[in-house]
Amino acid sequence: MEKTSDSNGKQKVRSAEVGTDILKALAELSPSTSLSRLAEHVQMPASKVHRYLQALIASGFAEQNTATNHYGLGREALRVGLAALNSMDVLKVAALPLAELRDELNETCFLAVWGNQGATVVHIEPAVRAVTVVTQLGSVLPLLSSSTGLVFSAYLPHRETDDLRVQEIAAADHPLKDEKTYVSLCEQIRERGLHHVHGLLMPGVDALSAPVFNAVGQVAAVLTIVGPTSLFHADENGPAAQRLLAATRAVSWRMGYER
Repeated sequence: MEKTSDSNGKQKVRSAEVGTDILKALAELSPSTSLSRLAEHVQMPASKVHRYLQALIASGFAEQNTATNHYGLGREALRVGLAALNSMDVLKVAALPLAELRDELNETCFLAVWGNQGATVVHIEPAVRAVTVVTQLGSVLPLLSSSTGLVFSAYLPHRETDDLRVQEIAAADHPLKDEKTYVSLCEQIRERGLHHVHGLLMPGVDALSAPVFNAVGQVAAVLTIVGPTSLFHADENGPAAQRLLAATRAVSWRMGYER
């Protein structure tokens, strides 16, 4: 009796795994797909996939278009997806990767989000050594004079940054006052996927920043490494940059972003 019960339990687990694989395939082939294409994608017989689809349709996790006979995700799958998105807190998701990045590089690393006043520091992992860079929690960084602000500039809609840019240009004769120069720099940042500054915000301090994206491809935060020029080399092709990109990609993936 115990062996039969155990066998039934394993079958249910396997059945759930197959159903999950089909749901994932429906998401990957969205918005809709034929039965034959879906079966090929999951490498299962079409008859088997069809049985699982009927169960998924009955539970609301899949639906079939009566005009095309194609299948797609159903209302319940949408509800689950939205609930997962709402639970994705970039501060929580980025906490461990940020700490690991600090441990590996022993440089101050911080996370910034876009607030009412601009790029705002919301989490800091300070370097563990005598010579460090003091970055205050809650600090609002300039748009045009920090690597963090410039990365936000490159990825946010212009309507989000235009007023702040005008204010900063009016306050000083900034080299990015020229519209063409500014637009060109933003394009370069998007092409490289990160940006560095050498002593632009604070003399003797280098910074390297890269974006974190949410599930719909919007910039959710910017992760930055800062350190004294004598110790930290913010080379966009160097090992610190590669480690930074790996961290931001990991956080973005956890946030639901896929390239």
